[in-house]
Amino acid sequence: MANSASIVFHKIAIVAQTHASEARISLLQLIDLLNKLQRSIVCETETASLIADKQLPTVEYAELGKDVDLVIAIGGDGTMLRAAKVAAQYGTPVIGINRGRLGFLTDIRPSDINTQLAAVLNGEYEIGERSFLQTQIASKQPSKSCDKALNDVVLSPGRTPHMLEFEIYVDDEFVCSHRADGLIVATPTGSTAYALSGGGPILHPVIDALVILPMFSHTLSSRPIVVPGKSEIKIILSPNNATDSQLSCDGGDIILVPPGGTIEIKKDAQTIRFIHPRDYNYYAALRGKLQWGKQLTPDGEPK
Repeated sequence: MANSASIVFHKIAIVAQTHASEARISLLQLIDLLNKLQRSIVCETETASLIADKQLPTVEYAELGKDVDLVIAIGGDGTMLRAAKVAAQYGTPVIGINRGRLGFLTDIRPSDINTQLAAVLNGEYEIGERSFLQTQIASKQPSKSCDKALNDVVLSPGRTPHMLEFEIYVDDEFVCSHRADGLIVATPTGSTAYALSGGGPILHPVIDALVILPMFSHTLSSRPIVVPGKSEIKIILSPNNATDSQLSCDGGDIILVPPGGTIEIKKDAQTIRFIHPRDYNYYAALRGKLQWGKQLTPDGEPK
């Protein structure tokens, strides 16, 4: 379970999804709330362009989370992921207002800004700690590292769809080889993202584990594997692969991995703290986002 807390947030950094018109509505509502609560506000530079008339102090994205108590992200999970990676460098927690689609990481609905978020700012909240993945690519070329991943690391073919051949090792022990469309390595946070659509399991965020999920394997018995969170995962690409493969972290920049290359993935030492409303319930969030069946009443009808 998340840890309860009572520290009041005084200085707030705001970042929003700038290409969504609805985000500006929530941004204005949030600023009004922060002003009423007499909080200090700093706005990410591009976000500030949405509300130029407010003339708020600004901060570059690379310093989002510096010298503030909390970062509030307005948008979808992509906005939250990007903000979390920067805020984590400064040890600053993050909370999200959902202006995306499912929004597994953004807890606050726009209609609850003046109630739930106000309570959070006054110290009524819980903390959930999430882990990142770090990735290193080794080949005959100089080694490269992928950006940290809060959700997942994804291996896929190049521009032309084709099967990849690769071997999987966990803590230097051979697990299996695959001919597949690719591979997903996901954190518990990412288990409700791309890995979920690929048939992977849902992991509760407090579980210290990683998911290894082959995509469309030629082996019909292929199944996702859940391994301890401290595991070091190694993927060795076959030298017989016809072209370079693509690697991305949280859907970010693509790194090309040549045939015969090696990908090493493990949990990063750095973490990020997500702030949740005091009444946050993970299973209720899953029910709502995934439209699962509701609890039955005595007469057999859902509540």
